[in-house]
Amino acid sequence: MISLEQLLASRDARAALQRKMLDENPGCCIVCLTVQLPGPVKRNATSLAIGKAGADALRARFPHALLTERDLPTGYEAYLPLPMPPRDAKRITCELEETHPLGRLMDIDVVGAEGPVSRADIGLAPRRCLLCGNEVRYCMRAKSHTREELLSKIEEIVSKYIYGIQKTDPRRD
Repeated sequence: MISLEQLLASRDARAALQRKMLDENPGCCIVCLTVQLPGPVKRNATSLAIGKAGADALRARFPHALLTERDLPTGYEAYLPLPMPPRDAKRITCELEETHPLGRLMDIDVVGAEGPVSRADIGLAPRRCLLCGNEVRYCMRAKSHTREELLSKIEEIVSKYIYGIQKTDPRRD
């Protein structure tokens, strides 16, 4: 389990590493993959499976780029400098988030010299909630779902991806 202070420190460290990578890779944008996992446990078998699947997807899409992976107590991270316009990279990474079986559980940010690129910057709608389909930010703000509900859905998605297991609806049995 990690504390709020550890989580905030990891975000600051991630931003500092992104700035350093931008400085070391002029003309590149930086892709940063993290795992969306609610609650104080950010590193476990589930988060590592999601992170590794995301890293593999990035490697497949950008086979000549150097991917740096970090397995931290605050969660899995992967970084990829790309010699392309940040908005182009964001379009590609959003496509991965939307089409990969675990993409909804990945957070793939793109940062250029001018700062981060959002989904809105490239004309895409905000991400949707795993459980109800509303905008994620509304559900988070309203605390519409329990951590247990979200973690159960995440486990279901990951199990289906890894093992082909589909949770059955007890009402149908």
